[in-house]
Amino acid sequence: MDHQSHPEEPLQSSVTDSTEASGTDQEAVSCHAEGSDGKHVRKSHHSQEMKSNLVSRLNRVEGQIRGIKGLIEKDTYCDDVLTQIAAAQSALNSVGKLLLEGHMKSCIVERIQAGEHEVVDELLVTMRKLMK
Repeated sequence: MDHQSHPEEPLQSSVTDSTEASGTDQEAVSCHAEGSDGKHVRKSHHSQEMKSNLVSRLNRVEGQIRGIKGLIEKDTYCDDVLTQIAAAQSALNSVGKLLLEGHMKSCIVERIQAGEHEVVDELLVTMRKLMK
């Protein structure tokens, strides 16, 4: 791992619209699906492009974390390690921003339209966790 942080990639709006079908049935684009036991379960409905983007970013973060571990094992200067930690945190925050954007544009809107206004409180709790 080099000692340069990767610039944060811009947020991409590759989230599928809740009215756009990503599969053959309409359940594929709903935040709610019926499980095998007949109960409703919540699931995301990201496009394959979005999943690929998120997994790629997470793989990069995973590599950064392994690199940081190696730097510590090699007794690398603390400031250099801290710089790499900041870069990894920024990359992980970027993943969170993409997920939050998609969640708000699809699941939150869908649930509000279905009359589930308590989802706003759920979203606020999630945002507080992300902003720690």
